[in-house]
Amino acid sequence: MLWMAITVIPWALFVVVISYGVSSTRLYWVCVGWLRLAVNSGTRILGIHNRIQGMENLPQGSKDPAVLLVKHQSTWETFVMPVIMPHPLAYVFKKELLSVPFFGWAMGRLDMIHIDRKQRSRAFAKVVQQGRRLMDEGVWVIMFPEGTRIPRGEKGEYKTGGARLAIAAGVPIIPIAVTSARCWPTRAFIKTPGVVDISIGKPIPIENRSAEELMLEVEAWIEAEMRRLDPEAYLESGTS
Repeated sequence: MLWMAITVIPWALFVVVISYGVSSTRLYWVCVGWLRLAVNSGTRILGIHNRIQGMENLPQGSKDPAVLLVKHQSTWETFVMPVIMPHPLAYVFKKELLSVPFFGWAMGRLDMIHIDRKQRSRAFAKVVQQGRRLMDEGVWVIMFPEGTRIPRGEKGEYKTGGARLAIAAGVPIIPIAVTSARCWPTRAFIKTPGVVDISIGKPIPIENRSAEELMLEVEAWIEAEMRRLDPEAYLESGTS
């Protein structure tokens, strides 16, 4: 945590300064540089390694769009996803994060989708409007369908926002399972060395399907994959 705090301050200030003179894409990859440093530091300092499978399931074209729906257990996957993905990503996140010193200031200079959760209808309209524009530019939208970090071995409520966006934009959904809580437990200060499995599922087509039906398929795939990747967690929690 100390190392991240020390490195994020100059990096974030640099991002804010250069944001007025470079393209949004260039600025994004500058920020990914800090995320890569954080992930590599997590490997060297904490002993956390990534094991990735399913990269071949990602859209291959330079402009092929996608909505990524990811299991959320810790901060780790928010750092890792931009580092491993071949396309720029746009997170959908609550606007309160923009107030976080340095990190939030840098996020505010990026072309991402920050929403006011109190204004749900307006928030979703903004997600669709900005999401369509970004995906037309080759940016993938990434969302956590459970909405918040979920403890290891547990399942949150899968909300339909990501599926509704995919339907509105006419793009496929990519489900992703991540076992980050095995090493970086939800809201825990102490981390454990080990392997975080990241499994990328095959694209889920959206044609002639409802948001509820799509989200049930996303949920079923992610939760089944989580049990395959981290069976011990579900034995401990008593779920099957």
